[in-house]
Amino acid sequence: MIDKNVLVLGKGFIGQRLQEGLNCAITEVFIKTYQDADRLIKRYRPKVIINCISVTGRRNVDDCEQEKDAVLSANSFVPVILAEVCLRNKIKLVHISSGCIFNYDYKKDRPVDENSRNYFFKLFYSRSKIYADRALEVLARDYDILIARIRIPLLNARHPKNILDKLIKYKKVIDLPNSVTYIPDFVRAIKHLIKINACGIYNIVNKGALRYPALMDMYHRYKPSFKYTVIDPGSLGLVRTNLLMSTAKLEKSGFKVRNINTVLEECLKEYLKS
Repeated sequence: MIDKNVLVLGKGFIGQRLQEGLNCAITEVFIKTYQDADRLIKRYRPKVIINCISVTGRRNVDDCEQEKDAVLSANSFVPVILAEVCLRNKIKLVHISSGCIFNYDYKKDRPVDENSRNYFFKLFYSRSKIYADRALEVLARDYDILIARIRIPLLNARHPKNILDKLIKYKKVIDLPNSVTYIPDFVRAIKHLIKINACGIYNIVNKGALRYPALMDMYHRYKPSFKYTVIDPGSLGLVRTNLLMSTAKLEKSGFKVRNINTVLEECLKEYLKS
């Protein structure tokens, strides 16, 4: 039976995974004004809204430069509109944000926690996510708002947005430790945080760090014909941020956070079955 108390907005990669995992209502809705959001509330009357509306570019985040209005609308303005309509109607808002909004120096920085302000402004996509994060963070001090930051989604099934699909396609990988969100664990974490009525910002990534060659080596074990090469990040000529994120706050909430390297085999076996 579908849980009508929870409504997921956005039928993209993350939205569909949450709808399946939470067995709740989902809608692909165009929100441009407060009135649009208000009509949505009156139609569904949810107790919890999970906002998965986002523009990440058709091919990658660089394409956001060609979709400025759509990016600002979806990533920056819609979350604020939803926050306003939710607080007026006493509805919990869960906003799915991104960890790709920080600068990071591997030589001197510790894993990024929820209080970091060392923002990465060099990429338009990152700026668009920062705008919403800062506004919602302030509101979350007094209202029922949860900001869930994910990073580099890894899924145990085939999907163009899955980092595993991307790496298999590229066949060229960088070798830097990065925080990764294993989507089955992410869905369980969202369930947990809603259940305990968590508010504020939470990093939802797996513990530890993933190096892409480790994932490719394991894939090679199952597909011996697969070959890949390791390249220098600078050779990509792309503006990107690579970083590690802290899971301490999520663990303190009572959620058991698995190490990313312990889930790789589980992920690959299920991925290959799919």
